[in-house]
Amino acid sequence: MNDTMDVLDEKQNGGPSMEVDEVVSVRDEEAFAAKHMPDLGHDVKDQKAFTWPLKNWKKLDKKLTSPEFECGGHKWRILLFPFGNSNAPPNDTVSVYLDYAEPKKAPEGWHACAQFALVISNVHDPTIFTVSHAHHRFIAEECDWGFTRFSELRKLFNPHENQPRPTIEDESADITVFVRVLEDPTGVLWHNFVNYDSKKETGCVGLKNQGATCYMNSLLQSLYCTRYFRRAVYQIPTEDDHPTESVALALQRVFYHLQTSDQPVGTTELTKSFGWKSLDSFLQHDVQEFNRVLQDKLESKMKGTQAEGAIAKLFVGKMKSYIKCVGVDYESSRIEEFNDIQLNVKGMKNLYESFKDYVAVEMLDGENKYQAEGLGLQDAKKGIIFESFPPVLHLQLKRFEYDVQRDAMVKINDRHEFPFEIDLDEFLDISADRSQPWVYKLHGVLVHSGDLHGGHYFALIKPDRETRWLKFDDDRVTPVTDKEVLEENYGGEALNGILPAIQRTQGRTMKRFTNAYMLVYIRESAINEVLAPFTDEDTPPHLKRRLDEERVQIEAKKREREEQHLFLTAKVITDETFARHEGFDLASFDEKNWPPSDLPSFRVLKQEPYSTFKSRVAQHFNYPENQIRLWVLVNRQNKTVRPDTHIPENEPTLTVEVIRNNMAARQNDLRLYLDIIPDPSKPDPPPQSIMIFLKHFDTSKQSLLGAGKAYMSRTSKVGDLVLVINERMRWTPGTPIKLYEEIKPGMIELMKPKMSFAQSEIQDGDIICFQVDLPEKETHDIESQGMYPNPVLYYDFLQNRVMIIFRPKVEEPNHDHPEFNLVLSKKQNYDIMSVKAGEYLRHDPIKLRFTTTHATNGSPKSVLKRSLNQSIAEIMQPSYINPTTTVILYEKLDVSIVELETKRSLKVTWTGIHNKEEISHPFLLPKTSMVHDLADHLAKLVTLSPGGTGKIRVFEISKDGKTQKEFTGSEMIGNIPDPVELYAEEIPREELEADDSDKVIGVFHFSKELSRTHGVPFKFVVKRGEKFVDTKKRLQARIGVSDKDIVKYRFALIQVSTFKQPSYIEDDDTIYDHQFAPEDVLGLDHVDKSGKTRSGAGQTSIVIRG
Repeated sequence: MNDTMDVLDEKQNGGPSMEVDEVVSVRDEEAFAAKHMPDLGHDVKDQKAFTWPLKNWKKLDKKLTSPEFECGGHKWRILLFPFGNSNAPPNDTVSVYLDYAEPKKAPEGWHACAQFALVISNVHDPTIFTVSHAHHRFIAEECDWGFTRFSELRKLFNPHENQPRPTIEDESADITVFVRVLEDPTGVLWHNFVNYDSKKETGCVGLKNQGATCYMNSLLQSLYCTRYFRRAVYQIPTEDDHPTESVALALQRVFYHLQTSDQPVGTTELTKSFGWKSLDSFLQHDVQEFNRVLQDKLESKMKGTQAEGAIAKLFVGKMKSYIKCVGVDYESSRIEEFNDIQLNVKGMKNLYESFKDYVAVEMLDGENKYQAEGLGLQDAKKGIIFESFPPVLHLQLKRFEYDVQRDAMVKINDRHEFPFEIDLDEFLDISADRSQPWVYKLHGVLVHSGDLHGGHYFALIKPDRETRWLKFDDDRVTPVTDKEVLEENYGGEALNGILPAIQRTQGRTMKRFTNAYMLVYIRESAINEVLAPFTDEDTPPHLKRRLDEERVQIEAKKREREEQHLFLTAKVITDETFARHEGFDLASFDEKNWPPSDLPSFRVLKQEPYSTFKSRVAQHFNYPENQIRLWVLVNRQNKTVRPDTHIPENEPTLTVEVIRNNMAARQNDLRLYLDIIPDPSKPDPPPQSIMIFLKHFDTSKQSLLGAGKAYMSRTSKVGDLVLVINERMRWTPGTPIKLYEEIKPGMIELMKPKMSFAQSEIQDGDIICFQVDLPEKETHDIESQGMYPNPVLYYDFLQNRVMIIFRPKVEEPNHDHPEFNLVLSKKQNYDIMSVKAGEYLRHDPIKLRFTTTHATNGSPKSVLKRSLNQSIAEIMQPSYINPTTTVILYEKLDVSIVELETKRSLKVTWTGIHNKEEISHPFLLPKTSMVHDLADHLAKLVTLSPGGTGKIRVFEISKDGKTQKEFTGSEMIGNIPDPVELYAEEIPREELEADDSDKVIGVFHFSKELSRTHGVPFKFVVKRGEKFVDTKKRLQARIGVSDKDIVKYRFALIQVSTFKQPSYIEDDDTIYDHQFAPEDVLGLDHVDKSGKTRSGAGQTSIVIRG
């Protein structure tokens, strides 16, 4: 039985309750249902009540069902367990459910959404009852729903306080069910989305989320559904491009997959083409900025192609800023293009009001009259009016604003309504072209759910006139109702429908955090062109061809995976691979801290006869079949992997799988050794011989490498090997040699030359290591150089060796900051590691700082302290993820890390007297130094202006990039939070000498949008009665800009607290007269040539490279 959550067991008993409200009789069906079944906000298809009288309760069966009744085109019944259906002790509860009567007879894929209340009431007094309500999507897998713990039996058999009789009286009671079958216009109401198929249900597929990329996914779906845009993207020539390097091709591929795939589509290729490393994708960026940067990139790719101008044609409109005199015929204006419009939400009831606010006229009168050229002071109107709107209109609702009090961005969740259709005619200039109406239809709503620091984005889109509204939520696409498009995304207080369960306890008027932040409208007269149906010809053939080929490859790989169980992998060790192998055994297979050996591998059908497999191997290595013999390697009990026996020839039934199962137990792969037979006329090894593998430990090279194998008689002496070795190594006969047996890691034993191989317990596949026997002095010299004098110590190093990858912490790897790896022993320590890294980097080890990383994503974890001198094993810290390699980040410092522990390293960007980012100066000062000490040090490094004040101001920049946060000078630098970006400038004489009648204001740089700040904010003196034409000259001198460039600047007063559009300043204005609130600033609107845009709340700006 399916049981609803206990939360829904909202039992209500008839009779007096806490609230003094009238008890409604169960038989007053309409009133009872209205009281006990809350309105869920869905249309009701049908409503029924059905009562089932029961007698002799204690003699009832353990499980019984009521007669059936019909509601909403479905047959229902009550399912009752009079003594409970739970695992609790029997006979103490009642379980009761609403049951779908004949699920097997219902059509395939049936479902019914029903809200219901189940009631047990007194036969004689229907105002005495127990009730519980719930709602559920009834489907074949869940065709009953209700309450396992509906009520304890004793409570039903005994009267409640203040009630004259019990619910079950004389063992009789009525069970009533009230059922409302609800309309499900989308087909997904209360759906659990198990086995949901977006393509089948909606014809569309979603996009996979690779971290915090849902902001990107919602925009990509919106652009994909703007079919004119998709066509234009397809027209960019990309035949010779590579998808991870070309944004155009990567976007074409995403669009093509959305068109043809029946599974959610990935975007990793696309973000790689942007040049984003994984971390960038996981920063939630601003959609508007992402949209603009993406479109700029595509626009440049479209130049000189069929698609040229498509983006401007679709998304670009024109607006005019003007000042028009009231009494005389004079107007000053400028026309600008826009790609989107940013509309205020705060204080605006709906979209119409936001537009009214955008074009609101400001009166310049009284003390604020306008100085018209040649006409003196005049009353004037100042404002913005639209010249034209684009066919596809992107409206950004300003849900994220800067809050001055908090010096932070905040999200505005106020209610703001928008319609399915809006006529924008009244916001257009009189001269605008009105040959077609300016009526716009809603096409897309991009929604943000959550707060400033995260949350989730999804898109609601109506792909064309015929298709219904769909919700694109990452990898799932579902149909939605009109209410879900509009009402649920207006924001504001939640309506008095039922709230999601989590919110129920939190009071009725809770702010809704899910609301629209971007709207896409399409001009009605352009819909047929913008959303014209897509045909095969619209997709470039090269794209289709390329992706179809890839699909075939993917299918083949998938088939390979599915057939994997029919195959096994055979790995073959040869004398060549052994000669290159440095480690235990003949090759590395499953070592924890060391990568496996690169061995020739064969994918073999398990049922393949051995003879067929052997001929494949012989052919691969260019040997006649009769010249090779294959040995099977086994896992010995001491955990070593050694050749054990050679595979018998001439057994026709022998298959590769039988060999693996019978001769090499406990292995997934088949591991083999290729033995070359020198004389095929004598195919068998000499009788009574053992195959022994040899390794040479070279003390001068500090290497231990395979030196082939030898067949030795069991009865011969171990010392006989010396002749074989001297001959093989071409050493002078009689060179003294020491022999060691490699038994297993940690067990390397010196052998006794006079004992036989049989006495030394040597068998096939054993390994003997040899070294030239050195005089004691040489041994001592080798040790004094920190090297290993014998194989026993070297094997110990091998057993503890680890490969550590070193990456630069700050820069991308380059010539000066390479990525490299070192092999170290776990027993070595920090000092040895820093010396070896220093040798590699040619940098003083004491000036290297190392940081450990998180095994999961490689991000920095913690700085290693030199003073602890930890062992490599401690530095690596056992990771549960068990990576084969450890990554450590390094920084090349100019100072010793010993100093760093008592000092603070800071960088200060000097902007001089003219607000130019000149140079960054690094400082290393005791943590107890004051900021004014820092300024003194800086003064010695920079050139101050002759005859200037000689005073330096040190400051940070506020999060929104608009104002300076000045230090007093007495702060201790050790207390400045990290990370910090510090700036310093020379305080101009004008500011230092400003008197009480002057105003000192903040000035910042931005480009078009207030959120796109750049450069460094500065302070500036505003003088009483000075016209802006003169103020501008002083500003020009303050920032040191040429006459040619200053013409391109626009100047705007920014009233941060009122969230108003910037009001641009004319030459005749006197900005001194503005009532400056403490946070009001002057904005310089000009192109950012630095490439260091700061977008809003300390975010990095979006860069798309490919």
